[in-house]
Amino acid sequence: MEMDLTPLWISMKTAFFATTITFFLGIIAAWFLTIKKGRFHSIIDTIFILPMVLPPTVLGFFLLVIFGRNSPIGKLLYSIGINIIFSWPATVIAASVVAFPLMYRTSKGAFAQIDENLLNAARTLGVSELRIFWTITIPLAWPGIAAGTILAFTRSLGEFGATLMIAGNIPGKTQTIPIAIFFAMEGGEMDKALLWVLLIFTLSLIVILLSNYFTRNGSNLSIKGGINR
Repeated sequence: MEMDLTPLWISMKTAFFATTITFFLGIIAAWFLTIKKGRFHSIIDTIFILPMVLPPTVLGFFLLVIFGRNSPIGKLLYSIGINIIFSWPATVIAASVVAFPLMYRTSKGAFAQIDENLLNAARTLGVSELRIFWTITIPLAWPGIAAGTILAFTRSLGEFGATLMIAGNIPGKTQTIPIAIFFAMEGGEMDKALLWVLLIFTLSLIVILLSNYFTRNGSNLSIKGGINR
């Protein structure tokens, strides 16, 4: 039985770009809501977490409405020759949306555990907020950020419902591993579906094991660094 490995390449490429996007957006959003406690804090926090609890089909529907040709964004993109629906970028958008809450929530929890006295001490010495963020906040929160990154990657790798709705099942273009599994089963190709299941199971297991290893070592290094200082 010949195996077309294109879904593996598409899934890995999609997960990589989606994780990169959520890495930066998740950290920025988490840090902003950690230091800003306005009246709309709870509302914004709820909106950021909402994709984690909504059914993937609902997310796919919203994405179709947002990027469809009849929407303002869709019309603008289409006028400059960009069509998101049923394209590879649509798989990245869908994966980013479902992975963002994991990155955001984990990073926010890591930021909340940082001793505020350390940050205030740096401020009294005249250190800028940007420098505090990069030299103090990020290193101290890194184990949590690393864990969030791995969770975002694995969630992106396994995304199915929203991706199918906005990107479709186009072999060689938008067919990721989860979509390949679904349509292999629909077509009665159980052996093929099983191979894809074993592959994505192994990939996810390896990524999580690496996450646990580096997170544990990162925590130990942070503790040792704090003791040495």
